Amino acid sequence: MNSERLSIDASSSDDEIRAAVTEWVAEHVPQAWRDAAPRGRRAIREVRPRKDYEAWYPVFAASGLAVATWPVEYGGLDLPLAKARVAETVIVPLNLGRLNPLGLHNTAPALFAHGTEEQRLRFLPPMVANQERWCQMFSEPGAGSDLASLAMRAEPDGDEWILTGQKVWSTWAHESEFAICLARTDPTVAKRRGITYFLVDLSSPGVEVRPLRHIGGEVDFNEVWLGEVRVPDFHRVGTAGDGWRVAGATLAGERQMVAGAGSGGVDRIGGGGIDSLLNQARQAGVGPVERDRLMRLYSEEKIRAWTNDRVRATVKAGGTPGPAASIGKVQQSQLNQALQLAAANLAGMDSVAWMPGEPTRDQDSIEAWAAHMPYVVKGMLRSRANTIEGGTTEVNKNVIGEKVLGLPREPDPYHGMAWQDVPR
Repeated sequence: MNSERLSIDASSSDDEIRAAVTEWVAEHVPQAWRDAAPRGRRAIREVRPRKDYEAWYPVFAASGLAVATWPVEYGGLDLPLAKARVAETVIVPLNLGRLNPLGLHNTAPALFAHGTEEQRLRFLPPMVANQERWCQMFSEPGAGSDLASLAMRAEPDGDEWILTGQKVWSTWAHESEFAICLARTDPTVAKRRGITYFLVDLSSPGVEVRPLRHIGGEVDFNEVWLGEVRVPDFHRVGTAGDGWRVAGATLAGERQMVAGAGSGGVDRIGGGGIDSLLNQARQAGVGPVERDRLMRLYSEEKIRAWTNDRVRATVKAGGTPGPAASIGKVQQSQLNQALQLAAANLAGMDSVAWMPGEPTRDQDSIEAWAAHMPYVVKGMLRSRANTIEGGTTEVNKNVIGEKVLGLPREPDPYHGMAWQDVPR
């Protein structure tokens, strides 16, 4: 099924936008998905398998609604934030989540802030259409929270760079075509000044991806080896040695995504949201103590949404998510863990034991166990990583303290020392 871009723009009235999006939904969203929408996200998931959604997704991307505030030439509708929110009210009940979240939230901010027009035209449209999926290769075995101490090397060779080293905890690298990557191009200067930001084609010779299975039995994370991988200079974002500043746009976008900005993937990073929890509570029946707990979670969710609205407004005004994204990330990671634990508690003994099912030709016993895990358990287990991924809570609290509250930096005896001279 083909779909053309919606004929709405910044001059369209709110009523015109609602009418156009409503007409598009009626014409392009399958009837079964629309029929399930009033019963919530769980009902939609029952009639919309992931593979079906991925197959249909190009229709959504072609409409411009996936990134409505982006310029038209990059796949959007160039709508002001307020008008994009009007369009969003029509499609939110359908749970039309944006695929390729690490491209849209991690890669795109760096390209908008520091990339060239040629790079944006090359990489953003296929990113929006989910034709080229993206992952992030920042963390290393010896450079997690202290990311600036990374050791992957990048050496110039004519109009190419040769990258060598190891990355770890690279989410969805096994399913991605491209990766954003930080590498050290100058070890003779302070650690933050000798880093460069690259876009790496994962089909390049010398790239090896090894999956890592997490506590829920699934594979999200990977470790990646780069052995003298050649990267064209066109894939360098920003100037050589300025990668730490370029990465700031990515890290802020990542924190905003993990903070639950409302447009990152089909579901949260671990389970459903507050609406799903409240529906579950209505069906289970809860007492006054549990109702009080649910209202506290609902109130925190509203505060989270307002925080992200403020970050969105800053981005739309031409800024970057900045340190305010760390506020949302700290709040949301802890809030989502509380939401998922509450959902698992409401499920009672169903959260403790379940029939694992028989392994299939394409599954081993662990994968079969994970495939039959109740959704609330899967969400609860996955959410345990929220306070680690996207920058640990401890690191983000440091960012808030220094960048938002203006507190002094922690003492660093090696501050300003050349990276190659820092003891390891």
